[in-house]
This record gives sequence, C-alpha cells and structure tokens, in this order.
Amino acid sequence: MGKYKVMKPVNEVDVSCVKYKEEDIKAPHLTGFLFKLFVKMLETPLIGSLIVESLKKNNGMTQIFRNTVIPEEPMFRPVFPSQKPELDVVLVGEDESPVDRLETALKCLPQYDPSLSFNADSSSSFRYWKIRDYAYAYRSKLTTPSVVAEKIISIIEEFRYDKSPTPFLISFDANEVRKQAEASTRRFEEGHPISVLDGVIITIKDDIDCLPHTTTGGTRWLHEARSVEKDAVVVSRLRSCGAILLGKANMHELGMGTSGNNSNYGTTRNPHAPERYTGGSSSGSAAIVASGLCPAALGTDGGGSVRIPASLCGVTGLKTTYGRTDMTGSLCAGGTVEVVSPVASSLEDTVLVYAAILGSSSADRLNLNPTPPCLPKLLSHNGGNAIGSLRLGKYTTWFNDVHSSDISDKCEDIIKLLSNNHGCQIMEIVVPELEEMRAAHVVSIGSATLCSLTPYCEAGKNSKLSYDTRTSFAIFKSFSASDYIAAQCLRRRLMEYHLDIFKNVDVIVTPTCGMTAPVIPLEAVENGETNFQVAAYLMRFVVAANLLGFPAISVPVGYDKEGMPIGLQIMGRPWAEATVLSLAAAVEELAPVTKKPAVFHDVLKTNRIHTEK
Repeated sequence: MGKYKVMKPVNEVDVSCVKYKEEDIKAPHLTGFLFKLFVKMLETPLIGSLIVESLKKNNGMTQIFRNTVIPEEPMFRPVFPSQKPELDVVLVGEDESPVDRLETALKCLPQYDPSLSFNADSSSSFRYWKIRDYAYAYRSKLTTPSVVAEKIISIIEEFRYDKSPTPFLISFDANEVRKQAEASTRRFEEGHPISVLDGVIITIKDDIDCLPHTTTGGTRWLHEARSVEKDAVVVSRLRSCGAILLGKANMHELGMGTSGNNSNYGTTRNPHAPERYTGGSSSGSAAIVASGLCPAALGTDGGGSVRIPASLCGVTGLKTTYGRTDMTGSLCAGGTVEVVSPVASSLEDTVLVYAAILGSSSADRLNLNPTPPCLPKLLSHNGGNAIGSLRLGKYTTWFNDVHSSDISDKCEDIIKLLSNNHGCQIMEIVVPELEEMRAAHVVSIGSATLCSLTPYCEAGKNSKLSYDTRTSFAIFKSFSASDYIAAQCLRRRLMEYHLDIFKNVDVIVTPTCGMTAPVIPLEAVENGETNFQVAAYLMRFVVAANLLGFPAISVPVGYDKEGMPIGLQIMGRPWAEATVLSLAAAVEELAPVTKKPAVFHDVLKTNRIHTEK
C-alpha cells in the first residue's frame, strides 16, 4: 500500500514551522536530435506515458495530486473577498471612455517638461523617450507621426525585424502603419489630436486580435483555423485613443514557454545581448520596447509572460488583477490565470497604457465584483505620498533562492532604500506550499490550454507544433479530471494563505526571476529545446500572481556582473494596481535605467524637423 498525506486545513497550519524547500527539477535538458527523439518517444503510446509518469513522480506531482488529501473545496478561478480602499489614489470609471481615463491619468503624473529632454546634451545619461515626449514633439511640430513611422519602418526593413531568424514582429504591414500615421498627422495639423497616445507607436502580442493582421499565437497554422473579425477589446481601446498599432509581436508558441524561443518564425533576441533569450512568452513585446522602437506594447501574462521578459530586457511589465482587463479577442480569453497587460519603457507609460485598456468584461463585473479601478497620485517623483505607510512582505529564504546573488543583492538594496528613504516597513513573512502552488498552476494553465486546442490537435495540427510545445502537451494530456479538481482545491488553499499574509502586509516583494537572461544554445535555434531547470528559475517568483489572480509588476533595479538587467517584483492585494504602481514609481526613482541596450534605436530625437532658417 502506498503512503498518502492528509493536509491540515489552512486555519490549523502553524506557518512558523514551515521549512523552505529548494526547487530541485529532475528532467533532462535536450536540444537538437536528442530533443526530437525525446518528443517522438513522448508521443509514442505506452512509452510516452511511462516517461511522463516518471517525470511527474520524480518532480513530486504524483505525490501532490494522487497521494494527498486536500480538505479545501475547489476554486475554479480567482475569487476575492471585498478589499479595503487604497490610499492616495484617484478613482477612474470603467464606463468612461479610454480618452477620459487617459486625461485622468495625466493629472496623476509628476510635473514634467519634455522640452528639457529635447534640448539635453546627447552625451548625457541614457533614458528612454516617454509617451509625453512623443506628444510634445508632435504638438510642438518638432516632428510628425508620419516622420516617426517612416523611420521605424525603415529600421524594421533594414534590420529585418519582421523576418526570420531574429524577428521582433510576426506580422507587419508598412502601408497599414503609414495609413494610421497619416491620419494621426492630419489630426495634429488640424489641431485636434485625440489623446496623449495619438501618434504613439504601440505593438500588440500575437495572441491578441488586431486588424488587419491574423492571429497566429506564434504557430504556423492557427490563423488558417481561426479568423480575426475585429480588434480585441483592449486593442480597440488603444485605437480609439489614436495610437498607431505597429504589428503583431513575436512570442513563444502558444505562450507555452518562458524563454521566448520560437522555431517557427525565429527567436527574438535580447536587445541587451543578442546571444541571449528575451524571456517569454511575450518576447517580442518586451524586446521591441527595450530596443526603443516603441514606448509600450501589449502582452499577455499567464505564468509570468509579461513580467519575465520585462525583467530580462530591463523594462517595466505590469500584470493586472485577474478580470481587471477585458480578455475578449485574445487567445487566452477562456483561461483562469491569464490577463492582457502592458509592457513599457517607463513606469509612467505603464500607467498611461493601463489607464487606456482597463475595464472588466460585463461577465467579470457580475461574477468577480471588482472594486473600482484607481490610479496612483504620482504628483512628485517619489511614488506618491502614501508609500511611507506601506508594509513590504519578504520571505527571505525564498527571496535568496536565485541563480546568482547579484539578483538578490540588487533587489535587497532597493528594499533597504525604500525603508530608509521612504519609511516603508519590511516584514518577514512565510509563504507555505510553494511546490504545491507551482504544480497547481501547471495543471490549471495546461488543462485550459489543452482544452482550447484539442479540436485542432485532433484534426492533425499537433505535428505542426514546435517540439517544446509538443513536450508540454504530452505532459498536459496526462492530467486527469481528479488532478484538475485537486489543483483547484490547492488554489483555494493557497488563496487563504495569501489573504492571511495580506492582513499584515500591503505587498510581497521578490526578485522577478531567479536568473537573468540565459544564453541561447546554438542547437536550440532550429528546433527549440526543453530546459525545465531554466524555466524553474525564470518562474520561481511569478506564479502566485497568476494562479491567485493578484496584481504584480516587474520594475528594473540594476544589472548583474555581466550587464544583464534585473527586475524587482511587487505583488499586491486583489484590485490594488494603484498601490503596486505607486511603489514601483518609487523604485524607478531609486534605480533609474541608465544603461543603453546593445541594440537600441533612437526614433524620436533623430527625427526632429529642423525649423531653423
């Protein structure tokens, strides 16, 4: 008879007795011929089942799902109790137009004179252009949206950023960009720009519908089986603000990986070091922002897929509360862990794009009862007046479980500065059952993904998927109905643990990732790779925000000894985006981005129209 474990109800668990367990992944790292052979074996009846069951047993999943009694009832999607109001915030209406919400957001930002940036010495320290810089340049007739668009088009065509082997974009139509830019330029000439986003270039991840482009999800075939009839809701909101939608960003196929590898279209390279991964799955979105081609992009985050590439590429990535943004028109609209969220080169641009796209679907408003969305008052360059009262939760042994101490040291330095400079209180916490949380997340996202794609796979499309996606699907197919229910019981259990933690702290702070950008193996370029150890490092700290639906953000805090970016993650209470953004603004002020990526394009200053006679 096998042994089984009976979990105590959460209210009977003494968390002070919880011991941190380091993650120990037992799985092969494979590339090239051996990887292709491994996938063939996984897909072979009987042999494949034996391999998958061995992997699950060796990594604790069999014990968790087959040999554990979980006392909690299942929670099939994140559901939250009512939350106390945030401090020092401005309410925005979900029913307001995106343009009106942008006006409110602008009033929340610090005073800023863009003219100083245009007159600054070009040899001064590096900084990204902000959305307000673009708006100023257009209104002041220093340049036009058409001129900027032509520069970006020429860069994309020159560097083949829309072509294999290293594309930022999967779908790009220069004439469509020109058409949008011409319309924006006319609005400025007539003195009637729509909003601060008018004429600003924004890129859309290729699992979010954006006309006239198809949506492939990083595959070679999905667009043949699924047509795009209209923009996704979040895209229509950006379009209504006058944003120029550049195209569809590259991504890890179907979001089923954290490296950003894509053997179908080519793997997007990290602008800080082109021999390294960007992180994924929103690889193209983060890379194109980090390269300077646009100040913001949209991604989706189901397992750190916005925050991981933001961290590895040295930009800011927000993951909103589950249900805060309308997922209609995205490939992951039916999931229980995913959100659409912005990637941007600055915190204030993150706030602006978030203000434009926020708004729950009618179903989520009814079922989730979200608190009214708020924006932080960032009226001074210190993240707002309320951050001094914030309590920062830190689980030290988890915090320090990273590939290089450079990561934990940089993040620790920033936390100390938040305490010393702003008065934030650092509180030691314990987050129980991290291994169970990771397992529950894999079963939850894997089952939902498999459900949505099974009809296509049954129709013969499985063989057209990349080898790493086929590896994931072979594992997902092994999950039973009882595994899925057990994962949802764990979701409720973990929700109770975290809500208890949030009774004593306002946010939980960790590194975003347990490692900086990994080098791309040469053998992985053509057919991808399976590397569960790297995936574990990249996902170490991000999963709770997805499984439990909490808002979280990755904000850059420095670089490791090899010059690769490091991100700090701030995770907040349900619906508390304003608190998360406010603290992130303080972090950005303490650790400004000063290192220009190795691949960077200055599309604004070099486009100035010289009006001097």
